[in-house]
Amino acid sequence: MMPGIGGAQSPGGLTLQAHGGYLLRLESFGGLELLRLAREALALDGAMGATGLKVSVNRRRKVVRLAYVAPFTAGRQGAHWYAAHHALPRLLSRAANAAVQAYVYDPDEGEQVIAYGNGRRVGGERVVYEDVELPVPLDQMDDAAFKHMQERWPVGHLAYVFGLTRKELLRLPRVAPSHELSLEGRDAEGAAILEALLPTCQVTLPESDAL
Repeated sequence: MMPGIGGAQSPGGLTLQAHGGYLLRLESFGGLELLRLAREALALDGAMGATGLKVSVNRRRKVVRLAYVAPFTAGRQGAHWYAAHHALPRLLSRAANAAVQAYVYDPDEGEQVIAYGNGRRVGGERVVYEDVELPVPLDQMDDAAFKHMQERWPVGHLAYVFGLTRKELLRLPRVAPSHELSLEGRDAEGAAILEALLPTCQVTLPESDAL
């Protein structure tokens, strides 16, 4: 495998680092009790030491990314934590009556998406980059063919379902609007912050793509 086969480039040419989390489409956070669900999920997963929940939103498509702020979710190893810890998507898919995907993106290894609906696992797919069979050597593929190949992989397919590009989905951890909610904070304050991130009534706002 040539390096960078799974990479996503920022406008400045920097490759995104490994990350993971949970993704879903929401019309509103209203009545969801997200912080309570996040704390309950941590207890079910037996995970200790999380201090916050980072919430990032693509308002254009109402796609939400959730990720714990904790030592066990830091770095490349932390990205892979989401491959095996799915209490939050189980709880959230039932509470929100929506599909929730746990995902892992590791540009040096592969990508994986695991889908939950109504509290149960309903599907999943994983690609290991070194196992990908290329029709021609990577350095001989044109950009369009390479992009088409990536869009068929789990993250690319999920982006298509959400109405985003693969690059947009992979950059969600670093876009605005986003906010880190304290897991020890008051739920009412958290609910107000979430409402500001994804207002029920809103005009179309530009998405920040600053990295």
